[in-house]
Amino acid sequence: MALAPEEIERYARHLVLAEVGGPGQNRLKAARVLVIGAGGLGAPLIQYLAAAGIGTIGIVDDDTVSLSNLQRQVIHGTPDLGRPKVESAGDAVARLNPHVAVVAHPHRITPENAVDLIAQYDLVADGSDNFATRYAVSDACFHAGRPLVTAALGRFDGSLTTIRAHETDAAGHPNPTYRCLFPEPPPAGSIPPCAEAGVLGALAGVMGSLMAMEVIRAVAGFGEPLVGRLLMVDARSMRFETLQYGWDPANPLSGTV
Repeated sequence: MALAPEEIERYARHLVLAEVGGPGQNRLKAARVLVIGAGGLGAPLIQYLAAAGIGTIGIVDDDTVSLSNLQRQVIHGTPDLGRPKVESAGDAVARLNPHVAVVAHPHRITPENAVDLIAQYDLVADGSDNFATRYAVSDACFHAGRPLVTAALGRFDGSLTTIRAHETDAAGHPNPTYRCLFPEPPPAGSIPPCAEAGVLGALAGVMGSLMAMEVIRAVAGFGEPLVGRLLMVDARSMRFETLQYGWDPANPLSGTV
């Protein structure tokens, strides 16, 4: 898949990177990435994937743009109030990079529709804001054999990891699943929603950009993915830490217990 002359100029700063170059940029152009959520995490994620030249971006979101979103969901603007987020985000991508195709999925992803939807894409990036969706997406990625980049936001903290549970590591051991990291969701009501707890707007930009970095590295084929590692960010002290985690033989997807 050759790059057009305009694309060569657009992606010039990628093309001179030895780790990306022409082959990596062509992989980005050929890639199909599904983004779950066009909110705080999805907004910067979608923008940087589009700017990087991901060929097709699918966007799943059943919500509309509200005024309280605009403190952190920077892909939307004041004129977009009341519009479906998938439409607003799609228009923003078109303005940013006309070489990127957007496929809008204006509905909620569920255990019933997740596998069929995810199977249409090469990689999934989950920026949803609830554990039910995260479990549905991660389980479906395992069954569909797709890599998953998943992140979460707190008030002043965020986390990020990559799940490749359908693969093994270099020694032939199973990679951990999302359920190896979080076997059970927290008790109902123990984590207040964003509307009650608040969230630092710029933190969503940091974590969404880190998600884009992880996706771009995976597609272009350079660097070490966050498989078996949970990156944790504390915005109050600007501290970045990494927690190692491994495969749990009792997990319900790939376990043996």
